[in-house]
Amino acid sequence: MSEILSLAKQAKLASLALKSLQTRTKNEILNAVANELIAKKEQIKEQNLLDLKNGKDSGLSDALLDRLTLTDARIEAMAAGVLQVANLADPVGEILGGWRHENGMQISKLRVPLGVLGVIYESRPNVSIDVAALSLKSSNAVILRGSASALHSNIALSELFNAVGAKFGLPAGAVSLVRDTNRQSVSEMIGLNGLIDVLIPRGGKGLKDFIMQNATIPVIETGAGVCHIFVDESADLDDAVAIIKNAKTQRPSVCNAVECVLLHERVAEKIMPTLIASLSNVQIRLDEKIYANFSGFENVKKAENSDFGVEFLDMILAVKVVKNLDEAINHINEHSSGHSDAILSGDYERVERFLNLVDSAVVYANASTRFSDGGEFGFGGEIGISTQKLHARGPMGLRELTTYKYIVRGEGQVR
Repeated sequence: MSEILSLAKQAKLASLALKSLQTRTKNEILNAVANELIAKKEQIKEQNLLDLKNGKDSGLSDALLDRLTLTDARIEAMAAGVLQVANLADPVGEILGGWRHENGMQISKLRVPLGVLGVIYESRPNVSIDVAALSLKSSNAVILRGSASALHSNIALSELFNAVGAKFGLPAGAVSLVRDTNRQSVSEMIGLNGLIDVLIPRGGKGLKDFIMQNATIPVIETGAGVCHIFVDESADLDDAVAIIKNAKTQRPSVCNAVECVLLHERVAEKIMPTLIASLSNVQIRLDEKIYANFSGFENVKKAENSDFGVEFLDMILAVKVVKNLDEAINHINEHSSGHSDAILSGDYERVERFLNLVDSAVVYANASTRFSDGGEFGFGGEIGISTQKLHARGPMGLRELTTYKYIVRGEGQVR
């Protein structure tokens, strides 16, 4: 029996046992995991350094190395996220509705776990803890399949979670890690109908496309982050520069970083000098409409058509000049990945038009796209950010990891 098949069978059994795990026990496990993450920071970082060394030796990009890195602050953030999950209301068992049939039967709609989750992800080892915590609180078993680049870190984190959980009665197989990082393990995993209930891929376009095209199990698609910010003519330009700088440079390797800025033609010439100076460490790929006016700046390059609709995950920003709000909306709906897009404007009607017509999972008015995050939304971390429209959309927390069933209580009724 292959590793993944063995793990899936164990996870299926664990998913049944998790239905009986009390909320108090789940919270005890999560609180203990948070404490253990802080207590074992140095050991976790030691394993992470092995991954970073291997990543550098194999030529991983700076963006991927950043995603891979676990610092004290990031481990502390993981622990804080776990505590936040522990403090959230348990969604399992929530009554969503109920009514009485005309024949006297009582019908109730009850929130229940999805069952067994298969989460396939790349680089970011913090996903191991975020996903394990949210899965446990929502009473789902989970099979984690990380990338080879983060194997040592993922092993350390998953073993920590399971060691703590075992002390409180966490069922074996509730949280498991696939250690076989060959692509074949993914191919096998995405075909385990009857054992895995839903797949959630997190990673590059190639990984997601492969899973979407080949999986025989339902998939919740977490798309790439081609995020836009439109600067309207009524925007406060100082605020706009600060927001763009935050969205691009605070952490450029993540999916909610801005990749393209659209400038209203009436403010493009005004804002560009300040924007260029503020983003001195960013390569700005500037629309040909005004490129000639700023071509002398060292960090400015003429944009190609292929630069729009790209997730750079790097210190690169595409900038395009548009005539008006409608052109900005049309450009975003054509080139965005449906993740997160923003308008910076002082005009109420334009803001509302943008928020209503941009077809993305998260739309912002006068704020950075960097807030598209389960932790920032109060979910205590996230399973991923869904860019699809069925079942779940945007940052996915506890409720997005549940479904429902109907409970019907009768007294001998027949039809």
